[in-house]
Amino acid sequence: MTTLTATETLLHKGSGLQVVVGLGQSGLSVANYLTKQGYHVAVTDSQPTPVLAEQLPAAVDIRQFGAIDAELLQQAARIIISPGISLDTDAVAAARRANIPVVSDIQLFCEACTVPIVAITGSNAKSTVTTLVGQMAADAGVNVGVGGNIGVPALNLLASSDMQLAVLELSSFQLETVTNLGAQVATVLNMSPDHLDRHGDMLGYHQAKHRIFQGAKSVVINREDALTRPLVADNLPRLSTGIHAPDKGHYGLITDPEGQIYLARGTERLLSADKLQIKGRHNLLNAQAALALGELAGLPLDSMLNTLQQFTGLEHRCQYVATAAGLDYFNDSKGTNIGSTMAAIEGLGAVYAPKDGKLLLILGGQGKGQQFGELTPFINKYVSQVLFIGEDAKQIEQHLRATKLSDEVALHQCQTLESAFATIQQVTISSLSQVQAVLLSPACASFDQFSGYAARGEHFSQLVSQLATDI
Repeated sequence: MTTLTATETLLHKGSGLQVVVGLGQSGLSVANYLTKQGYHVAVTDSQPTPVLAEQLPAAVDIRQFGAIDAELLQQAARIIISPGISLDTDAVAAARRANIPVVSDIQLFCEACTVPIVAITGSNAKSTVTTLVGQMAADAGVNVGVGGNIGVPALNLLASSDMQLAVLELSSFQLETVTNLGAQVATVLNMSPDHLDRHGDMLGYHQAKHRIFQGAKSVVINREDALTRPLVADNLPRLSTGIHAPDKGHYGLITDPEGQIYLARGTERLLSADKLQIKGRHNLLNAQAALALGELAGLPLDSMLNTLQQFTGLEHRCQYVATAAGLDYFNDSKGTNIGSTMAAIEGLGAVYAPKDGKLLLILGGQGKGQQFGELTPFINKYVSQVLFIGEDAKQIEQHLRATKLSDEVALHQCQTLESAFATIQQVTISSLSQVQAVLLSPACASFDQFSGYAARGEHFSQLVSQLATDI
């Protein structure tokens, strides 16, 4: 019997060709991980000269750029696809028909990870909740790795040999190729139409999101959203969250006779809402979700509540920018779907409504096949002016006009943010204007005019700063 050395064992194990499709940050992390494991790795990307190509390890000797190489994929023992590439891409679809396994970097991570995983997805707020849970764990003295769809590719977290807990934000694109994630605790925070251009319809989107529950040891459920409820065994440990008073052992909100709102667990008041630095009803749900996830991951409640009071939120997520000419400006550029924008309108609108104030809303960009008429009830209640920008601006206006939009809501085509700011000054100069806050919450992708939502948000903030300086 021949005895293999450690290196030979790895090479033997990795004798089948592993083809990485897409060379973004996740694709680079996969190439690095697999080559270190001794696999034979090839990389293909549709870009002629991918920016990250120079960072590929030398062991990657097959590099096919300029198009996704269909012939190369047919030679693969396994394909690891980047989240930005659709499974319906011709070369990938042909490989799947040939029964070649197609997985994501998250599949590789969960197969290698030996510590508990907190897995978080949802149409909105997943970055906020992921960051908050990660901070709660760190503040409790846990060596935590935070990554996935937020910042650090999941596989890079494995470089920390003393990691005790992994907190992952997961997108529907990552989840559609994951099987049996096996998270310690998993949640779908909320569900609203998004990425329908990729998933085809809400059923496809829902099915992708709910793969997060496969093999989960416990779950967190949003009582306000039936689409978040998983089909799992009745005896699986679970906690729920909601805007109403909770049942025993679950999370919710309690309002005292004076109208003060509290985060609560059962009948126990945990924290007054006015002690949170993140505002709006949607953030009260986010806070509950983080507490419930942390509890099921074993984090101490007192420590989590201390973290919660210090948490200031994320950039580009309902972020207060400045007050200029009597108007408060909020940057919610990360609001790239209608569900997120609904939450932003309702969360901030409820703050200004008691003062008879209205919002001026900036919408637009790339609409991703969404039906924007679903925003109408929220606009009618909280918004007096809507400004449209970007590629699908006219289509979005048509969607709103086709619904029961209030005659009191004025619509303006602006195309660019610069034009929108000129319009803001025109429509709010009247003493009769009810506008007290300007909200950039586009409900759209940004790639028609910007490199991403962050660039859009930064440009918005620069325009606000310039306005404040000019006054």
